Parts: sequence; C-alpha cells; structure tokens
Amino acid sequence: MSFSATKFVHPLPLNSSTPSPRSTEKSLSFDPSFKATSSFVGSTHKLRFNAFSKSLSQRRSSSSHIVAVSDVVKEKKLKTNSNLLITKEEGLDLYEDMVLGRSFEDMCAQMYYRGKMFGFVHLYNGQEAVSTGFIRLLKKEDYIVSTYRDHVHALSKGVPARSVMSELYGKATGICRGQGGSMHMFSKEHNLIGGFAFIGEGIPVATGTAFTCKYRREVLKEPGADNVTVAFFGDGTCNNGQFFECLNMAALWKLPIIFVVENNLWAIGMSHLRSTSDPQIWKKGPAFGMPGVHVDGMDVLKVRDVAKEAIERARRGEGPTLVECETYRFRGHSLADPDELRDPAEKAKYATRDPIAALTKYILENKLASEQELKSIDKKIEELLDEAVDFADASPHPERSQLLENVFADPKGFGIGPDGKYRCEDPKFTQGTAHV
Repeated sequence: MSFSATKFVHPLPLNSSTPSPRSTEKSLSFDPSFKATSSFVGSTHKLRFNAFSKSLSQRRSSSSHIVAVSDVVKEKKLKTNSNLLITKEEGLDLYEDMVLGRSFEDMCAQMYYRGKMFGFVHLYNGQEAVSTGFIRLLKKEDYIVSTYRDHVHALSKGVPARSVMSELYGKATGICRGQGGSMHMFSKEHNLIGGFAFIGEGIPVATGTAFTCKYRREVLKEPGADNVTVAFFGDGTCNNGQFFECLNMAALWKLPIIFVVENNLWAIGMSHLRSTSDPQIWKKGPAFGMPGVHVDGMDVLKVRDVAKEAIERARRGEGPTLVECETYRFRGHSLADPDELRDPAEKAKYATRDPIAALTKYILENKLASEQELKSIDKKIEELLDEAVDFADASPHPERSQLLENVFADPKGFGIGPDGKYRCEDPKFTQGTAHV
C-alpha cells in the first residue's frame, strides 16, 4: 500500500470571506489543484479524489490549508539544521512504550490460553504507533477515552503493567479491583476515563470530558486549565449516530478534543470498504467544521507530528480535530476469533510494515541508540512483565462483599441490610445461583 501525504484539511470559514488568523501560519499551505491517489484501505483499485471541488476552491480564501508531514519535516530541518525528527530520549521513550504494549499483549495471549483470563480479550498488536504517537505527548492531567481494545492505551498513559495484568486476571489488586476486566480499564489517577465495550459509547463521554475542560478554563478561570481529551475509536464506529452528533457539538462549542479513528480496516469481520460509502473518514471532519487528517498509522513519527499539531490546537482553544490513523491489527478481532475472514496476503503485506520494526530501523540508521541499548530495554520489559504475571498470580480475588459495590449510588441501599452488613454476605443471598 502506498500512503498519500498526510492532509490537514481545515473547514471553510462560516458566513465570512475574511481570511482566518491561521492563514498566516507559515507551516501550512494550500494548493487548490491538489490531487492525490492512494491504494486506500486494502483496495485493489486506485481511489482518486480532489481535496476540494473546483467551485468550492474558487470560494476558499488563503485560510484553507493542506499540510504534508514531509513539509513539516522540511521546516524543522531549516529551523534546527538537523535531519533528525526526534532526540535520543524521545526515540527511546517511543521504543520502550511500543515494545511494552506489544509484549504485554503477547503475554496476555499466553495467559488467556492458559486459562488465567476469562471473557473477551481484544489485543492491540500492530496498532502501537497510534497509542504511543498520541498519548506520550499528553500531560498526566489530560484525558483519554478508550474502547474494548484498551490495555495498551492504559499502559501508554502510565498505568503500571502489574495493575493492568491483575485486572485482566480479575484480581483485587487490578486497576478496577477486578470489577472491570479487559474491556473496562479505568483510572482516576491517570485520567483514563475508561474502556467502553459498545462501539461509540465512549465518544459522548469524551465530549463531556472536553466540555468540562473548557468550562474549567473559561468559566471557572482555573489557572493552568488547558487540559485536552483524546478519544480513541475504530472505523466501524464512524457510521454510528454518536460519532456525528459529538463531532457537531465539539465543533459548535470549540471543545479541546481530538477524535482519533484507529482505522484497522476491519470492524470485527466486516471490511471497511464494504460498510462505508466513502472510506476516507478524515473528510467528515471538514463537514462539521473542524480539520480532518489522514495519516499513516503504522509510522509513529508521522502520527506524532499530526498529534502535536492537533493537541496544540486544542490547548490554544482552537477546537477539535478529527484524525484518521490508517493502521492494522495483527491478530484476530479478539482471542476467540480464528481470524479466517481476512486474506492471508493482506495480513502478510501489513506484517512487513510493523511499526516497531520501522522505528527500530530509524533509531539504528540515525545512530540515536545502539542495538545493545535497545536490547537492554527489551530485557527490562521482559522482567517487568514476568513480575506483573507473578503479581497477578499471587494477588487475591475480590472479597464477596465487593459484589454490590459501585452498583448503587446509595451505599446504604439495596446492597446493605438493616444490620449494616452487606446482603451478599448472607449465604442465602446467592442461593440457587452460580457460586460467586
């Protein structure tokens, strides 16, 4: 597959022909005759599209922009006199985070098939460039909202591997004390608002979180309240109503949110090309009045460049951005999926574009670090995951009294009897049901 240049497409100014203040930014340029071809999302034919129709391009002022990652890179070279896109410290951080995510998911597969985990477990292998590219640029105070494929998002946000592993085991030491499991990671400490099992249900929550950030900044005037929200979701979600409604609200209120589409080309077993009338999801951003971006989601450096711009826009109060990261999952939809629907040739093709291998090659070729330094990181992560598994194995299961916690708003309601004790402690409470 050949990827077209990354595009930041900004919407037409509403009810005005006055150039936007952003039209003066020298890093962005617009060519109304721009055309691009891309062998998009696994198709066998070339899709040809105009960024704008002829009549629309005549109406657009210099406030319309398209920016390619290559252009951003050229400008950086002029400013820094360096060919490097990242420093050594940044490169090693990106590498460590991506290898941690991949290795953690591989370990999850082992433990799942050994009967240590139950229920559905959806792995992130192949998509690490998206999580790392965005989340490693965020502050601790920034928020992220995830999906059922949420383990690696949690790790990138700083949640300890042992806490995530214990949660997958259903143990009391897990990030949600064993009550969330694989699809519902949550951490108030790390502003991980949650993994959501149903597609699209996290987007309204993320929009509400972004509204909170804006309210604290503009109404409560809290010092330093420039927090942003990043909402992750898949390509299958983009045909759901919540997606369109929340894009509208976010643009209308200029909320500090980045909508990140992890387009791995498949919604369970449904090809993106078969389910979407226009497979170029990024174009839905300008339709709602926000920039739309398409980026190679298998290249962490390209994702990182796009993420920087989108996050900085949100912090400056310039509103939301829709980013489509074209990526690919290396495993089935879940560990219960035999993955027989996808063409083996397609899977083999994307395996050659492994984002970790690409970053490793960049680091070594540019002498940012030695092979020995990278191996030491691999060893560190191996030991970390061994410790996480040992910790989860040794951790206790939740107490029986925890059964009805976090279910009712009133802690003295249904879950607690007149004597002040949890009703579920009564042996008769679960009589006739499966053992809890």
